[in-house]
Amino acid sequence: MKIHSTKKAFVNKSLLAITLLFVLSSCRSYREIPYFQEVNRNTVSQEDITNYSPLTIQPDDIIGINVLSLNADASAAFNYNATNNPNIGYVVNQRGEIKLPLVGNMKVSGLTTDELRTQLQRTLLTYLREPTVNVRILNFKVSVFGDVLRPDVYSVANGERLTLPEALAMAGDLNITGLREVLLIRERNGKREYVPLDLKSKNIFNSPYYYLKNNDMIYVQPHKTKLAIVENSKFSVGLTVLSILGFALTQALIR
Repeated sequence: MKIHSTKKAFVNKSLLAITLLFVLSSCRSYREIPYFQEVNRNTVSQEDITNYSPLTIQPDDIIGINVLSLNADASAAFNYNATNNPNIGYVVNQRGEIKLPLVGNMKVSGLTTDELRTQLQRTLLTYLREPTVNVRILNFKVSVFGDVLRPDVYSVANGERLTLPEALAMAGDLNITGLREVLLIRERNGKREYVPLDLKSKNIFNSPYYYLKNNDMIYVQPHKTKLAIVENSKFSVGLTVLSILGFALTQALIR
């Protein structure tokens, strides 16, 4: 009986070892999970913001322009984006121009919305009394896809300052299986950039890519453990079969 008990213990330990081997092989280190790991969590710290640059207008952007002046009827001619159609505006052509009533073609690419507003107010003094101009980019959007909760294309309707963490938050944040090194894809000046960004490091706050630009794409790659989780159901079936076989073997040894 003692020999049978020894063999039974050996079988049980073997099954336990197989189970532990699977669990350990599919687990991630906790160090791979948290964001901004160098930030001191025990006290308040500060640093200067030196990497922000405002959006500049690019070809294919849609520009909303709203003009007010003492000449109300004349001002209306410039308000292409009517109140009931807030997403309709002036489309910037491939030469970087928009075409305004009376003014004609106007170069706008490379300008910020503040710079265009100032330029328009000076230009419209020829046609209007005391014009006040408001300008914004209507089609500011980013794409977030990969291992996030809600992959989608996200429009930013009321603002032109969007950070990488804010975009990820709109997508419901990374899943626990998402790698914290994300890939930013940006198109500008006729070139496409692929930029790896490490969310685990606080240096992300000082990256020139921390503030997003129009049409940026963010890809979150899944960790290899995601495949292990998907395959877990198949392994569980195999483990169940092994358990049954082990139990049957144990019973046979006991007899």
